[in-house]
Amino acid sequence: MSKIMRKTIVIAVIAVLVLAFSLIGFVACNNKDQTVPSGNDDSVVPQNVDPITITDMIGRQVTVKPGTYKRVVCIGAGALRMYSYIGDVNLLAGIEDIDNTTLTQRPKKFDQAARPYQLANAEVFNAIENSCGVGGPQAQAAEAEKILLCNPDIVISEYEDLDKENALQQQLGGNIPVVTVKYGPRTIFDNNALNSLTMLGKIFNKNGRAAMLRSYIKGQEQEIFNRTKDIAEADKKSVYICGLGNWDTTNHLMTAKNNYAPFEIAHIKNAADISGSGAPQTEITLEKLVEISDNIDIMIFDSAAINNIKPISTKLDATNKQALENIKAWRDGEVYIEMPQYAYYTNLETALINTWYLAKVAYPDLFADIDMTEKTNEITYAFFGKELASEIFACPLSFGGYQQVENPSAFFGA
Repeated sequence: MSKIMRKTIVIAVIAVLVLAFSLIGFVACNNKDQTVPSGNDDSVVPQNVDPITITDMIGRQVTVKPGTYKRVVCIGAGALRMYSYIGDVNLLAGIEDIDNTTLTQRPKKFDQAARPYQLANAEVFNAIENSCGVGGPQAQAAEAEKILLCNPDIVISEYEDLDKENALQQQLGGNIPVVTVKYGPRTIFDNNALNSLTMLGKIFNKNGRAAMLRSYIKGQEQEIFNRTKDIAEADKKSVYICGLGNWDTTNHLMTAKNNYAPFEIAHIKNAADISGSGAPQTEITLEKLVEISDNIDIMIFDSAAINNIKPISTKLDATNKQALENIKAWRDGEVYIEMPQYAYYTNLETALINTWYLAKVAYPDLFADIDMTEKTNEITYAFFGKELASEIFACPLSFGGYQQVENPSAFFGA
């Protein structure tokens, strides 16, 4: 056989293998009759595992034994959510009160907002008898005594304070690893969040699951970017988003800075045009909102903020009410509702779904093939192995799901 023929055969074999693996990945991500792929690296509990040292998301050196943990506790805003993306929720030895909806005495601030991790796992969460703490936005300290009563062999925490995390590990006896995860200002697209997934995959022997989810997220980001990258600057839509985060006070004057990742990825102009780094949420003055009102092509309301505005006839004074009604998008009926992005920290899967929605609203011709119910089901399946669109849209603060409000004065009770 000639060298040329041998080379041709080798290339052909490689091509077939690449295609085969691509098809396997496609089927795994799209076949709704299968469970979410885990990479098959957790099918057998490892024996005699040597400890390794990892660096958690706030730079602490923590010794762990990958794949050996059977009693997991998650504490702090977002820790249980992050764990639920990767780990086995049936290994939870305790749960914060905020996530056990059978309790009468617990924080209920976020009950009406969709938290997909809670919707996906409510049956498991509600069956857990041990409390590892109250949880909730007002609980900003770990409760070591309650954690010890859960008898955990590892603690996943979202308290991003080096001294407090080290102190907690000592309070727990020094032998129970306390590992800190982290989110970040770019929500689902933040490297802190992505690296937290990878770290959890290593700790719980779910490397395949973590790699698959990271790949899925990056693929979704790239697709949105590619669909919108050729839009001319003059044709980019100017969008004002309001109501992000800060539940007690968030309203029409809480918006996003220019570093808001979904706008960057979907090539959308930020009508607020407020520079800054760090967390994207920021307040805008009423005067500035009035100043830019004629330049706002589209308004997006995060649905969690609507109750702080509706009805505007009683919750807003005459000046604020008039400011809203004078916005170009309001007058034109270009007002839309996205699902709650923040509810006991960031709903990462919702942040991804919302980015698709922002892009579809801004550039409908480029996203005519995207149905938001189908996209919501696809993404929640990738994260939880369950299609959750109907449950998300049924939550009171979802107001029925993604939608255009063509008559905002009527909807908001002007």
